[in-house]
Amino acid sequence: MISVRELSEADLPSAVGIVARGMRDNPLHIAALGDDVEARGQRLIRMFTVALPLILSKGVVLGAFDGETLAGIAGMTAPGQCQPSLTERLSLMPRLVPAVGGGAFTRVGRWMGIWAQHDLRQPHWHLGPVAVDAHLQGTGIGTLLMKEYCARLDRAHVAGYLETDKESNVRFYERFGFQTISTAPVLNTPNWFMKRTAR
Repeated sequence: MISVRELSEADLPSAVGIVARGMRDNPLHIAALGDDVEARGQRLIRMFTVALPLILSKGVVLGAFDGETLAGIAGMTAPGQCQPSLTERLSLMPRLVPAVGGGAFTRVGRWMGIWAQHDLRQPHWHLGPVAVDAHLQGTGIGTLLMKEYCARLDRAHVAGYLETDKESNVRFYERFGFQTISTAPVLNTPNWFMKRTAR
């Protein structure tokens, strides 16, 4: 039986592992972090060790548990909080550069810059990352996380927003009321920017 609850700081190391395994082969992660599978996985671990605590501090990280085992996560950044402030960027840089390496850091910076340009201007709960452990994908865990995310949006009467680099994910998110509002290449990789209207 899968249950969904909010994660605490103590859960974040397990959540980082879920993201690194579940999103290792996403096109944008390959473009930004390189073709070497092992090195990319390690860079993702280091990158999300920095990123997930920031998301938790500015919102919620949902976890889907199979018993006591974390199986999937969904980050939710609160309205008005999804773009890092200048102070946050300056504090993140010294941790991110060694985490991913200089060349990858430049690519990640370009990626984040394009995403920031497309960020929804109206108040919204920003979704991401959404990840299910690699061996459990396709078992309904992502659907449970999305149902909880959408229920929270509806209770707050606030829009939802996300970015994705996988066309198969576009169809998945459409099932929950998201619509593509723009597209753009990021590091020569197609990206879709999607909004769910407030209800």
